[in-house]
Amino acid sequence: MRKFLDKLYLLGGGLAAVFIALIAVLMIGQSILREFRVNTGAVNDVVSWFCAAAAFFAMAHAFKHGDFVRVTLLLDAVGKKTRRAMEIGSLAIGTVAVAYMTWAACSFTYESWEFNDISQGLLPVPLWIPQLSFALGSILLLIAVVDEFIIVLRGGVPTFVREVAERHARGDFSSEV
Repeated sequence: MRKFLDKLYLLGGGLAAVFIALIAVLMIGQSILREFRVNTGAVNDVVSWFCAAAAFFAMAHAFKHGDFVRVTLLLDAVGKKTRRAMEIGSLAIGTVAVAYMTWAACSFTYESWEFNDISQGLLPVPLWIPQLSFALGSILLLIAVVDEFIIVLRGGVPTFVREVAERHARGDFSSEV
């Protein structure tokens, strides 16, 4: 199960990278086409949807690798038992918050499909299609947060803490910049 979950988070990060590359291709293409006076207004809609997709697909991968902003000042000042209790409390709150976000994202996407909402920009697209990245990315993040919650409840070190410690041990402080 561990390998499957790690591959799932990596898949989310990979999808985010693909969307970022597509954004670059679209923006460069749009810049070139503008020089030839080709109307490319609809590209802006697609780029905005791809930005959202990149952000939401990357969240689970970023969370598991310690790339989310964490304020550890208080955690570093308390003992191991208190720190563990605070990590459990934080992950419990995070699980509830992300579960609510996931429910809202999935409901929102389903309603767009059910009512056949169409985008209002230059490119008429059923809204559930770009919203699907919000729902799927939220589901991935929920799985990652619950996974982390279970690891900590079983007495393990949070993956996001271990990943950062391993990077620092290699002399990699790039995420601290």
